[in-house]
Amino acid sequence: MSKVLMKGNEAIAQAAINAGCMCYFGYPITPQNEIGEYMSSKMIEIGRTYISAESELAAVNMLIGAGSTGTLAMTSSSSCAIALMQEGISSMATAEIPGVIVSVMRAGPGLGDITPSQADYTQSVKGGGNGDYRTIVLAPSTINEAVILTQKAFYLSMKYRNPAMLLADGILGQMMEPVEMPQGNAFERVDTSDWALDGIGEGVDERTARSLMSLHMGDDILERLNHRIFKKYAQIESREIMYENYMCDDAQIIITAFGTVARVAKSAVNTARQNGIKVGLFRPITLWPFPYNELNTLARGKKYVLDVELNMGQMLQDVKIALNGCCETEFFGKVGGAIINSLEIYNKIIELTREGQHERHTAKSI
Repeated sequence: MSKVLMKGNEAIAQAAINAGCMCYFGYPITPQNEIGEYMSSKMIEIGRTYISAESELAAVNMLIGAGSTGTLAMTSSSSCAIALMQEGISSMATAEIPGVIVSVMRAGPGLGDITPSQADYTQSVKGGGNGDYRTIVLAPSTINEAVILTQKAFYLSMKYRNPAMLLADGILGQMMEPVEMPQGNAFERVDTSDWALDGIGEGVDERTARSLMSLHMGDDILERLNHRIFKKYAQIESREIMYENYMCDDAQIIITAFGTVARVAKSAVNTARQNGIKVGLFRPITLWPFPYNELNTLARGKKYVLDVELNMGQMLQDVKIALNGCCETEFFGKVGGAIINSLEIYNKIIELTREGQHERHTAKSI
């Protein structure tokens, strides 16, 4: 398969088209505008639906409408605008309506800045809408991976009838890389015939009337629904976890990072290894479901886990849950759109190494 140089946002859009996305609904906001711009021409050229919605609320509700018919559909936005979609995303989870949401993060809180960030981890993983629900969240670190995970988001969303989010930081959306673009959908098409609101046309056998809704009143209907969808979430947790283990097996320090920060951290790991320091990288690819058990297993017996993020430590909460006190944790982050470089991470590794050596020397002295 030949490679083509593409911007991240445009590669995500083309991957969605190749996956069979039939409807795109969006509203412009930096740094993901190229997704909607690309879709505005390409979708119309091939006879599919593109709508520039009047707001993010309208876009997510159009996504609900398309998804309820079993149609592959997508919206995209960023940070403060994804916040406006949260009620709709909660409704999708409750009504078990599939749909893909691409979130290209910018700095916050509030309107913040158009510069890159990873400060929407909590928003996406913990759920900004009301009630008990989960959103499947995939976090690519390269444009090539963003292409694969965009297509996987459509597959997982349909398979589990649940909203799925591709969470990319603004760097990934705006950078350019050589990309291997699959010509079709890399994943199998999921059968929707037993639930989709696709109507009964001429010549189609009669079937029982169907409804998809997020309002469930009376008796214990909502309670039973909650228990049922959480059984589904347990299945997702047991089947769909994805992560990268880079040199963690013999490491004394494990760095945890996601997205493009993980790429920077990998460079720092390589530098440390060249200087005889045993460091590894653990990168969650599914932010939900989070690979708790996998991180715990790798971290046992290690000295430190160093969590690196472009925020104030949002994934750190899940890292600590995973570790359950099996080793010490440290955090290094930047906010407000500032970028972490590999030298800064390497210097933090040196700092932790010296602290460990000092502790060993003190113990021997005692």
